[in-house]
Amino acid sequence: MSRVSKSLWALAAFLSLGVALFSYRLLLPSLPAVGNDIAANVMRRPWLPIHAGFAATALLIGPLQFLPRLRMRLPKLHRNIGKTYVIACLTAAPAGLVLATGTDAGPVAQWGFGTLAVLWFGATAYAFWLATQGRIAEHRRWMIRSFAMTFAAVTLRLYLPIPPMFLHMNFLEGYRIISWFSWTSNLVVAEIYLNWANLRGGFTRRHADRMLSVEAQ
Repeated sequence: MSRVSKSLWALAAFLSLGVALFSYRLLLPSLPAVGNDIAANVMRRPWLPIHAGFAATALLIGPLQFLPRLRMRLPKLHRNIGKTYVIACLTAAPAGLVLATGTDAGPVAQWGFGTLAVLWFGATAYAFWLATQGRIAEHRRWMIRSFAMTFAAVTLRLYLPIPPMFLHMNFLEGYRIISWFSWTSNLVVAEIYLNWANLRGGFTRRHADRMLSVEAQ
């Protein structure tokens, strides 16, 4: 990993850790102080603790899967963490879908969070299936997409103050926009990274082929 990559990974891991630990409070028997959007959700019991607990676990361990040293030196641990991540996502996503139907923020937010839940489940399940087929390069690409959606728990919280502070929107208007933007923006960044990695890999391969061709002459 380059210095920039390490710095970005450390920032993502730190934010993931903070949000995950904060989310575990929702597992307490009595619901702690939460935002009005959560308190008003008619599906919060029992689906909120299920979604929060498993999503927080996925967020907590997800960054570990992107450490090259872990994959190379401790492949068994990498696989076990990966299986735990997949179970966490495949449990949290359906619970998130149920919660999306219970939000009082209206159909825009319902569809935003609901679409996230469906795509999150699908991307994670497909990534796991690719791993079982030995298609590791494709598996990694889809795990990046999966974690981009897992990371929506972080970007959602980062974006929430922006509409009322800078766009002169009330909380509900901003919340509806963020129900989509919190995860679509992450997927856009993930696709940019994946395309850049493809271009860089293609350039490296072409350069290596040219060098081999020169050496063979």
